[in-house]
Amino acid sequence: MTAIDRPRPTQAAARSRPRRSPLTWIRGGGLTTLLFLTPMLVIFGVFSWWPIVRSVVMSFQHTNLVSAPTWVGWDNFVQVVNDPLFWTAVGNTAWFAFLALILGYPIPLVAAVLMSEVKRAKGLYSALAYLPVVVPPVVAVLLWKFFYDARPTGVFNTILGWVGIPPQPWIQDATQAMPSLVVEATWAAAGGTIIIYLAAITGVAPELYDAAEVDGAGIWRKIWHVTLPQLRSVLLITLILQIIGTAQVFLEPFLFTGGGPVDSTVTILLLIYRYAFQNSLGGDYGAATALSLMLAAFLAVLSLVYFRLTKSWSQN
Repeated sequence: MTAIDRPRPTQAAARSRPRRSPLTWIRGGGLTTLLFLTPMLVIFGVFSWWPIVRSVVMSFQHTNLVSAPTWVGWDNFVQVVNDPLFWTAVGNTAWFAFLALILGYPIPLVAAVLMSEVKRAKGLYSALAYLPVVVPPVVAVLLWKFFYDARPTGVFNTILGWVGIPPQPWIQDATQAMPSLVVEATWAAAGGTIIIYLAAITGVAPELYDAAEVDGAGIWRKIWHVTLPQLRSVLLITLILQIIGTAQVFLEPFLFTGGGPVDSTVTILLLIYRYAFQNSLGGDYGAATALSLMLAAFLAVLSLVYFRLTKSWSQN
């Protein structure tokens, strides 16, 4: 037998490995494992998968959860797409996501990098940065709504008056409403991202900074050539999480403006809410679930494409 004819060690090991039969699985404790998993599988299925299946079914029905549902096929999806407010909601959601990326994505990173360079009272700064996350979201929105008072005596307008800037309409103006919502959302959510970045920065090997100092690198060159490359995978994860989160914005437009003024802050989730609950006798839950599935499918495809495009870059 030549060397070519000899089976490889991995092939020989695979051939000699005994096949697992159901009886072998039972003797190995498979039934016991399944018995322990059954309660969790049942709970997960009832409270997670069944609502998803039910939503898919409802998206092809006309139902208000009061009268008997009727099967309408794709009519709910056609109704949603033909609704003029649908494209307004899509545009507003995209505008919110864009502003949130421009403002809300770099600010936590810059704050975390600066806080990592602080030698004293680092814990105090971390606590202050995380404090807005502790504030209940509804309380935070109502507080900022008070700050956004458009009268000259409003909090923000009073501060602007100190530097000679005239009062601004804030959330009462169709142009300024969405940026105002983004500022509050960034303030409310930045603390959690800052903590994530701080934890990732502590994992960067100190030897890399020492080598950069030997090469004469200053603080900004160390941040650009050491810190940011080491945070590459974390930055990619937080980016897609922020995109997904901003695509599902609801609380700010609902509590701040209710979608106004002139539908300038109507988002996709707010439109879903209107479909489902705009009628006291029962809304159009078929259209609401149809739009929900469309949003879920879009985010799933976007995430898949995103991870495919960034896979090689995140591993290098």
